[in-house]
Amino acid sequence: MPRKRICVYCSSSNNLDEKFYKMSKELGEKIAKNNYDMVYGGTVVGMMGVIANNALQNGSEVIGVIPERIESFGLKHPKLAKVIVTKDMRERKATMEKYADAFVAAPGGFGTFEEIFEIIVAKQLNYHNKPIIFLNFDNYYFEMFKMFEVVYKNRFAKEEMKSLYYIANSVDEIFEYINNYTPAEIVLKW
Repeated sequence: MPRKRICVYCSSSNNLDEKFYKMSKELGEKIAKNNYDMVYGGTVVGMMGVIANNALQNGSEVIGVIPERIESFGLKHPKLAKVIVTKDMRERKATMEKYADAFVAAPGGFGTFEEIFEIIVAKQLNYHNKPIIFLNFDNYYFEMFKMFEVVYKNRFAKEEMKSLYYIANSVDEIFEYINNYTPAEIVLKW
């Protein structure tokens, strides 16, 4: 039976505080030690590269999904089990979703936000019922979660939509949640 895969969305920047790379190393190691494989954006740079390297070094199969444009910059990870080159970002996201059994948004920028929001909306509309986790390392997503509360307060989304995702404050919490995940009963927004 194939192992389940965690899709990780995160930063590809090499200019972050060292604490983010240290956490990335831990995440990659624990993906493997918890008997998961990984799917991610396919690059060798930033947190993406650190997580992939550490998952690989600890025995996970890692699949990279990289758009042609990003591959043309020479950023494709050279040691992955499988690399899927897509036409564009839209195809990349659909492919990552297809291969994933769970989704983790580690700290990242606009690309990470866009990816995790799309996967939350897909769950909200019942296209999937897979676990979605924000890794709120070092309170990274604190201000975003405050904005979520504004959304709920003003009824742009029902409070029940909080069940679509989980907020983990440590790497270990990710695996506690995924390993004990019970698919949420999705309440339609209308």
